[in-house]
Amino acid sequence: MLVHSRTGKWATWVLFFALFVPLFALPLLVIVAASLSTNWSGAFPSGPTTEHYASAVRGESLQALTTSLITAVSASLLALVVGTWAALAAAALKKRGRRILDALFMLPVAVPSVVVGLAVLVAFSQPPLLLNGTRWIVILAHTVLVTAFAYQSVSAAILRLDPMYEQAAASLGARPSYVLWRVKLPLLLPSLNAAAGLCFALSMGELSATMMLYPPDWMPLPVLIFTATDRGSLFTGSAVAVVLMATTLLVLLAVSRIRTRASFR
Repeated sequence: MLVHSRTGKWATWVLFFALFVPLFALPLLVIVAASLSTNWSGAFPSGPTTEHYASAVRGESLQALTTSLITAVSASLLALVVGTWAALAAAALKKRGRRILDALFMLPVAVPSVVVGLAVLVAFSQPPLLLNGTRWIVILAHTVLVTAFAYQSVSAAILRLDPMYEQAAASLGARPSYVLWRVKLPLLLPSLNAAAGLCFALSMGELSATMMLYPPDWMPLPVLIFTATDRGSLFTGSAVAVVLMATTLLVLLAVSRIRTRASFR
C-alpha cells in the first residue's frame, strides 16, 4: 500500500468498508436474507426457512442451472478461440488494420445487449442458417457478447510479451507454428485463463439478449430468476439467485487456481 502511517492505513480501511458494504456487500446480503425467509413485512426478514433452496436445486431450477452452465462453457470456449485467433492476427497487422479489428470486436460491447439479441434473431431466423427456436442461437448470442472481452484480454497480454522468447526460438530453427504452440501460447496461458473466467461469468449473468432468443426447452437461470420475481415469487427467486452466484463463484475460483499454476510455469 502507498499509505505507510498507522493512522492513514486505518483511515483507508474505514473508507474502503464505508464504500464497499453499502454499495456491494449489502445488496448481496439482502438477497441471501430473502432466500432464507418466508416474509418480509418489517425492516428485517422473518420466518426463517430453507425450503426455497430445496426447490432451487431440483426440477426446473436444476435444469435451468445446467442450461446456464452448458451455455456459458460453450460460449466461453468459442469466444476464447475466436478472440485469441483475432488478437494474434491483429498483432501482426499495421496500426490502421489493428484499429479496424479492435472496433469490429468492440462493437457488440458498444451497443446494448438487447440490440445484439435482436440482430442475432433477425440474422438467423431465415434460411440458409435457421437457428431461431434452438439452443444454438442462445449460445451464439452469448459468444458474440463475450468475445470482445476475450479479444481485449489476449491483445493486452500479447503487447506485454517479451519478443526475445520468440526470436530465440526462431533463431534456433523453430517453425512459426512451433513457436506459436510451444512458446507464445504457453506464455499467454495465464491471460487465456483469466479471459475464460471473465467470459464465463458474463455469460452466466446475461439476461437482456437471452430474453429475446431462448426457446422454451432452453431457459438459462437468469431468465428463470426474472420470471420467478416477475410472478411475485421473490423469496424463491432470491434462493435461485444465490445458487447462481455460488456456482459462478466456485467456477471462477477453480479458474483462478488454474491461472495461478499457469503463472508459476
